[in-house]
Amino acid sequence: MLFTDSVFVGIDPTSGHKSFTYAALDRGLNLVALGDGEMEDVMAFLGGQASATVAVNAPSHVNHGLVRKNLEKQSLTPHVLRGVDMRVAEHELRQRGIAVSGTGAREVLCPAWVQAGFALYGKLSKIGFKSYPEDDASHQWLETHPHAAFCVLLGESPLQKSTLEGRLQRELLLYEHGVRIKDPMDFFEEITRHKLIRGILPMELVRLPEQLDALMAAYTAWLAAEKPNEVTLIGHKQEGFITLPASSLKEKY
Repeated sequence: MLFTDSVFVGIDPTSGHKSFTYAALDRGLNLVALGDGEMEDVMAFLGGQASATVAVNAPSHVNHGLVRKNLEKQSLTPHVLRGVDMRVAEHELRQRGIAVSGTGAREVLCPAWVQAGFALYGKLSKIGFKSYPEDDASHQWLETHPHAAFCVLLGESPLQKSTLEGRLQRELLLYEHGVRIKDPMDFFEEITRHKLIRGILPMELVRLPEQLDALMAAYTAWLAAEKPNEVTLIGHKQEGFITLPASSLKEKY
């Protein structure tokens, strides 16, 4: 589908049944696309867009040992240095109480979803996407992290995304920040005493975790492009930056 105006796309490579889940918003934060597919499907959607900012829920670079080198300078013991195989951005998030996985130093040793992310960044670069922020570039990509993004919007760690309440919480948070999706509170209007006793819940009204992660990425892409003063980039140029939807970050979440 081709849009003549700018689109803001979030891509999540962790979906189990397909390689990628993606969501697209327009300038008014209207949901214009939500789907899943293989790499070719995603690239076909992006390739014809007149202008697009894409946020990917995956590391953009391997780690270059910067965290370890910095900790070694502090003369920390070997015990403390265990488990520091991560990038600067990931270390900063952990220091703030946001639980994220670390990215390894070699691509081939990274999980499949991380390798899929690396492949996606490569494809985006080949079709002309530039790394955010790039002045006057009509096509840009950026890295984000869905769990960290929900943390900074909420001000604390959200409920588990595998649970019903965690999914509703995330959808409501997006709705309250202007993403034009159906009001998540409608879910409760469909529940009756009889349906609850019978275990009949309107689960079709609640989006899947990977869809919510893709929507958060799309919202972050929109914010980065439309209101750049309201995002924060953390990390190091050599290892890549993570863009989060807040003008500043708390010390602890």
